[in-house]
Amino acid sequence: MSNCQSQECDCITCLPEGDLLRLATSGDLPLLERIERASQSHPWSLHQFAEELANPVSRIDLYLRDGLPAAFLCSWLIAGELQIQNLATAPEFRRQGLAARLLEYVLTRSRRQRLDSAWLEVRISNDAAIALYRRYGFADAGVRQRYYADGEDALVMGLSVESKER
Repeated sequence: MSNCQSQECDCITCLPEGDLLRLATSGDLPLLERIERASQSHPWSLHQFAEELANPVSRIDLYLRDGLPAAFLCSWLIAGELQIQNLATAPEFRRQGLAARLLEYVLTRSRRQRLDSAWLEVRISNDAAIALYRRYGFADAGVRQRYYADGEDALVMGLSVESKER
């Protein structure tokens, strides 16, 4: 991965296939909502995305393939830890490794920022996501009973960022 623009904020990153990673902005809210609604059984609202964009500890990385919004990862950088809040890929772009690239990008950035660990909650029924996180070194850390609005449990997963070099 390389920067397309030499900006201090590392706002745009080029990928080998010509794909781009960039920070989402308020102009991307409808795109984020479209991906979310197509991907999640209980999607975030447009208002929730707007709150994330306004939150100083939050960032949403947007993956563009052929100029089209394909996936996003929302994370918080807080108290030396990365908290993955949401990761979604548009249905037409699934099974192409985009979620893995986003996750790898965010973890690499976290290492550069010398974060200690990464944490997330994932639906206990989301086998594909759990497999992805395990492939990147996340380990089961516990279960949050009835964590989601529909009563489903969440698997808590953690990773020591500094120890997992890929």
